[in-house]
Amino acid sequence: MDYSEKVIDHFSNPRNVGEIADASGTGTVGNAKCGDIMRVFLKIEDGIIADAKFKTFGCGAAVATSSMATELIKGKTIAEAVALTNKAVMDALDGLPPVKVHCSCLAEEAVHAALWDYAQKNGITIEGLNPPKEDIGHEISEE
Repeated sequence: MDYSEKVIDHFSNPRNVGEIADASGTGTVGNAKCGDIMRVFLKIEDGIIADAKFKTFGCGAAVATSSMATELIKGKTIAEAVALTNKAVMDALDGLPPVKVHCSCLAEEAVHAALWDYAQKNGITIEGLNPPKEDIGHEISEE
């Protein structure tokens, strides 16, 4: 399997690993079939993602996509974080092998789940945000 240098870098030197004790929102998503589990913690101040951290149990691509997703949303507005797509994560990593595309979907969903948690805790509705999925499948990556 060919991984880009960026994927290897984010796996070998992941950014934003850890937890935020008093997180504004926390989202956990998993894929039952492959066993990857991602948890994203957000610190939101005045509508801006002041900090984002993650804990991921999974393959190298799962770690790399978590790392890149948190990098992409730090300093961004809630609306910009909602707009994060798995494609943006993949593009930022210079692509993923087809069998690992689901990892980028997990990263997108974990960010969205954390935003959902934030919205629930604060009794607000975030435009364009859907309830988190329980299990993120391989739908788009299976032949």
